[in-house]
Amino acid sequence: MATFVNNCVDIRISKENKDLIKHAAEISGFKTISAFIVSLAKNEAKRIIEEENQLLKSMHDKVLFVETFLNPPAPNKALKSALDNYNDLLNSSNLNDFDSFRKKS
Repeated sequence: MATFVNNCVDIRISKENKDLIKHAAEISGFKTISAFIVSLAKNEAKRIIEEENQLLKSMHDKVLFVETFLNPPAPNKALKSALDNYNDLLNSSNLNDFDSFRKKS
């Protein structure tokens, strides 16, 4: 059986925000503002953690991402060509002429 310990988090909010939150808590069926806030914060925390774990599932993925970000590989031929095409488009007289841009690619 889990033992519950009452931990406290103090926040300061405007009266308008408190009234808004209190109203939302009441119409959502929560007996207290605290229960409402804890429920929302817990659900959002779970969502954030789940989202982060989906993007970079393993520690290896996370290490690889950071290493690649800090030490990116040299640009390859395709990336250099894309940059040249982009610069050509920016330097063209008509920036909305995507048809001629596509033909160069």
